[in-house]
Amino acid sequence: MKKKDLTKVFSVFAAAAVVTSLGACNEAVVTETDSTTESTEVTESKTAVISKDNIVINSEMSSTEDSEHVIEVDGETKEYSNVKVTKSGDSGEGDEADFYGDNSAIFATNGATLSLDEMIIDTDGTHANAVFSYGEGTTVNISDSVITTSGNCSGGLMTTGGGTMNATNLSVHTTGNSSAAIRSDRGGGTVTVTGGEYVTDGTGSPAIYSTADITVNDADLTSTASQGVVVEGQNSVILNNVDLTADNNTKNSDKSDYYQAVMIYQSMSGDADEGTASFTMIGGSVTNKNGDIFFVNNTVADINLTDVQIINQDENGVFLRAEAAGWGSDGTNGGNVNLTISDQVLEGDMVIDEISGLNFYLNDDSSYFGTINGENEGNVYVEIEDGSTWDLTGDSYIDALTCDENAIRLNGHKLYVNGVEYKEGSASSGSEVEFIISTGEHGGFGDMGKPEDGGAPDGNGGTPPESPDREGGPKMDGNTPPEKPE
Repeated sequence: MKKKDLTKVFSVFAAAAVVTSLGACNEAVVTETDSTTESTEVTESKTAVISKDNIVINSEMSSTEDSEHVIEVDGETKEYSNVKVTKSGDSGEGDEADFYGDNSAIFATNGATLSLDEMIIDTDGTHANAVFSYGEGTTVNISDSVITTSGNCSGGLMTTGGGTMNATNLSVHTTGNSSAAIRSDRGGGTVTVTGGEYVTDGTGSPAIYSTADITVNDADLTSTASQGVVVEGQNSVILNNVDLTADNNTKNSDKSDYYQAVMIYQSMSGDADEGTASFTMIGGSVTNKNGDIFFVNNTVADINLTDVQIINQDENGVFLRAEAAGWGSDGTNGGNVNLTISDQVLEGDMVIDEISGLNFYLNDDSSYFGTINGENEGNVYVEIEDGSTWDLTGDSYIDALTCDENAIRLNGHKLYVNGVEYKEGSASSGSEVEFIISTGEHGGFGDMGKPEDGGAPDGNGGTPPESPDREGGPKMDGNTPPEKPE
C-alpha cells in the first residue's frame, strides 16, 4: 500500500490609446474616461493570485445598454491593457447571449485575435458574460486580470462555436445563478487556463461547465453551491495540479436525488454531441463538502486519475454513482464508466444501477478501498495490474475480473464474480464490459428557445432542456429531449 494520507481521502486551476469600433448593429453607448494615474512598472514577481489592487488602470470603458458590448473585435487583431470595463444591461434573448455572445462585456468573433492584459471587468446584467470568444479561428488571450459577474447566466470566461480562449493568472468570481467561472455552450471550442483562482457562488454555477475541450493547469477552483465541474456530452476537462473544492448543496428540481463534486452527463438538448465524455486529473486535490465525488448519467465517460488526493467530507457520500436520472430516455439513460487509476490511493464505494456499467482499471501500484456494486445491479469488470490492490469494505458483485493471486483482500467480506464466490489468493482472467457509444449529433433544437435564467445541474425542464447553468421552462413530454441539469 502506498504511503499516503488515508484520513477519509479519496485519492483520486495600452491603455486608453486602444479604442474599438462596435459593429453597426451594436452602436453601444460607450464612455471612455482617461485616468490621470500614470502607469507604473510591474514588479518582477507578481503575487500568486491577481487582485484589483495589483492592477494599474489607465482608462475606463462602460456600457449600460441592453444587448450591447463594451468592447467588440470583429475579424481584427486588437490589444487592450490596464482598462476597467463595466457592463450593465440585460439580454432578452437567452440563445443569442449563451450561443452567440449577445450582451457580453467583451466579445471577439469572425476570426479575431484579442489580447487582454491587466484588465478589471465587472458585469451586473442578466446574460452578461464577461469575456466571450465565438467562432472557429477566433482567439482571446487574457492574462493578469480580475473578472466579477453578479447577474444570472453570466459566466466569467465564455467560449462557443469553436472559439479559442487562453487565460493566465486570473481572478474570476461569479455570484449569479447559472454562471460558471469557466463556461462553454453550443459549438464548444478550446479553452486553456493556467494559474489563478475561479470561484462561483450561485445555484447551477460550477467552476467549470464544459461543452468544449477545457484544460486547467496550476489553479484553484471553488464552487460554494454547485458542482465543481460539469462535463456534457462528447467533451473533456483536464485538470493538472489543480485544487478543486466543491460544495454542491442546492437543487432546483428533482432530476436527481444526489449531490456531487463532478457531474458527467448528456442532456440531449443539442448543445453537445453524443459520445464519450472525458475527465482527467493529474496531481492536485478534490475536496468535496457534500454528497458524492463523481456522478455519471446518460453517457459513456472516461475518468482518469493519477496521484490525486480526494477528500470527501460527507461520510455518506460515495466515490462513484453511475445511474439513471432525469436526462435521456427511461431504460437507456444509465451511466457507463471507464475508470482508470494510476499511482493512486482511492477510497469510497461505487454504486452502479441496473442499466449502468463500469470498467475499473487499477494500474501503477494503485490501492482501492471500497465496495463495488453492493446491490448487485450493474455490469462491472475489474482489472488489477500486478502491484495494485483492492481491499473490500463490503460484499461486492462483478461480472468479470482480471488479477493475480495477491491483488484482492476480502477482509471478511464476499466477492462474487459472475455469480461465483471468489476465493482469496486466486488469480482470475476476464473480459471488460462493452459499451455502445453514440457519435451522432443532436439537431433540430436550435430554434426552440431556452429558459432565460439560471439553475443548477438537475434542472427543472425547458425547451430545449436547460444545462447545468440554466433553469425554468415547461415540463417536457416523453418524446421531446429531456432537459439538462441547470
